[in-house]
Amino acid sequence: QVQLVESGGGLVQAGGSLRLSCAASGGTFTTDTIMDWYRQAPGKQREMIAAITGSGNTNYADSVKGRFTISRDNAKNTVYLQMNSLKPEDTGVYGCHANRLRAGSTTIYFDSWGQGTQVTVSS
Repeated sequence: QVQLVESGGGLVQAGGSLRLSCAASGGTFTTDTIMDWYRQAPGKQREMIAAITGSGNTNYADSVKGRFTISRDNAKNTVYLQMNSLKPEDTGVYGCHANRLRAGSTTIYFDSWGQGTQVTVSS
């Protein structure tokens, strides 16, 4: 069973920083694995905020550009989200998604989602 497990959420004051991690369990990244972070704020739709390809190309939502940094460690099958200069409007549930993960030699899992971790930014 392939799972994505997030960690690192919590309560932080505005202007502070947090680092989120998302580790794949039971599966591994491939060169075609695109990992992304999404968030869902209270009463709002889920939005993708950062993505990283197997070759390290990144993309960010305008709302987090310049403040958040996505990175990945393929050896650890883990993706990170460094969040700086946090604002109260960054509050929400943060989760990760993988377009594909490999399990064993031939099995590919498509569209794996983590359960999410709560981030709360106080003013």
